[in-house]
Amino acid sequence: MAIIITDECINCGACEPECPNTAIYEGADDWRYKDGTSLDGKLVLPNGKSVDADEAQEPISDEIYYIVPDKCTECVGFHEEPQCAAVCPVDCCVPDDDHVEEKEVLLGKQKFMHPED
Repeated sequence: MAIIITDECINCGACEPECPNTAIYEGADDWRYKDGTSLDGKLVLPNGKSVDADEAQEPISDEIYYIVPDKCTECVGFHEEPQCAAVCPVDCCVPDDDHVEEKEVLLGKQKFMHPED
């Protein structure tokens, strides 16, 4: 399951540097699959989606920080708990019911993005 940032976000930015997958971006900022990962060029994600890791993607939110579900592993493979939720002062980093994944799937995503770890 990915984490989502709710509209209670106060745009403090505490979550962004805590993400080991660089899955968190400031509102209105473009994002890339390669940001903070070992991904490069055209590839197929573990979920079967074909992407270009170098290509800029549209922001998910224009107003608040957001988390890219394809890059979020809930910190599995890095930490015991999602670090964004641990540091959020207003508790707006919560499980995303629209992106439910088992721990094994999350660990597979982590290994795919960071094979050197």
